[in-house]
Amino acid sequence: MSSHKDLAEIFRLAAETDLTYIESFAKRGNYPWGVLFWNADNPTYYDANHAHIFDPVCEAEQTGVIEEVRAFYQAKNIIPRFYLYGREQHQSLIEQLKAKGFCLEELENPIQVWSGAFAQVDQNPAISIEEVTDANYSEALKVECSIQELGGQEVREQAFAQEYRHPGFQHYLLRLNGVPVSVACTFTHGSDVRVESVATLREYRGQGLIGHLLLHIQQVFAQSAGTALWVHPINHLVEKVYKRYGFKTVGEIILVHAYAGGKGIKEIREEQL
Repeated sequence: MSSHKDLAEIFRLAAETDLTYIESFAKRGNYPWGVLFWNADNPTYYDANHAHIFDPVCEAEQTGVIEEVRAFYQAKNIIPRFYLYGREQHQSLIEQLKAKGFCLEELENPIQVWSGAFAQVDQNPAISIEEVTDANYSEALKVECSIQELGGQEVREQAFAQEYRHPGFQHYLLRLNGVPVSVACTFTHGSDVRVESVATLREYRGQGLIGHLLLHIQQVFAQSAGTALWVHPINHLVEKVYKRYGFKTVGEIILVHAYAGGKGIKEIREEQL
């Protein structure tokens, strides 16, 4: 697993995997100050349309960077948005963004890795889990598009199709008494595997179905040549769920989300509860 990695290495791997993951469904542009992602065909898919800045931008260049990003996205009719990795090192840029009318919010992003202990779940013969293939694609898509936490139909219909075609993704579908009710996927980058999009239809929640999906993913990973199985929970409440199923928290990244219009990510998440 990843116990031998120090925190800086963990953050580096997490960021590298994150960028490769986004590149699977968005176009990427590398700049001296960071990375731009965009998907003009899916402009409301937030993950696909952000500027990512990891290292501090010197004060003399901050205004130019902000205006470059603003002009880039506005030319594509996309709301300009930034992800700044780490609050302290970007204080000056944060003040510049505020002065230029950007809204800001902080997002806590725990980083968890599988400990090697398999999820403990009750055996249930009514549950079956299968890989998503052409044969069951439409059933998996229907579940994906019905779960608002994943973005709903507006986002997931296109994103799911892109992921399905990408060799790094593997999607899973859980059935309860033959009915498709839960989904999950993994994204592989080198020897690292990241768990993504684990969710259950609202009317079937509270039955521990996520635990069955995570156990299945852990079993598949254990038979692979992978070195680490990661998950990035969206908040501390979800972090506790993954802890229950064998994942341990190894660090946390504070993202500062700056956006020039529309809704913040926290607001969207609250609406989906």
